[in-house]
Amino acid sequence: MFGITVRDHLMVAHSFRGEVFGPAQRLHGATFVVDATFRRPELDSDGIVVDIGLATRELSTVLAALNYRNLDDEPDFAGVNTTTEFLAKVIADRLAARVEAGDLGEQARGLTGLTVTLHESHVAWASYERDL
Repeated sequence: MFGITVRDHLMVAHSFRGEVFGPAQRLHGATFVVDATFRRPELDSDGIVVDIGLATRELSTVLAALNYRNLDDEPDFAGVNTTTEFLAKVIADRLAARVEAGDLGEQARGLTGLTVTLHESHVAWASYERDL
């Protein structure tokens, strides 16, 4: 399986419900390093997994809709704890929709998988992996 990874970052504010979150129940900020890894079993006719420039652009576009937002105020997330795991899935699903729409080029339709990893720090991160 071949893969390429592109990276960006995301800064949000949010709070959590539930005793398990301790002080994170209060409004707080979070900065994530975001990796998106695109996979396919065979390289395309250009000898690549996907155009890195397009993958970088589309990751940036997806993150721009969340960046510098208080996620507690976002209607899409009403009643949801926007955990790192949850956000990894949201970003992966939004990227997958952009692949399906052709925003990463026609050759990207040959991609078979995508993993999004949100790094909370140098010692903790969460990922969501999905098929395309």
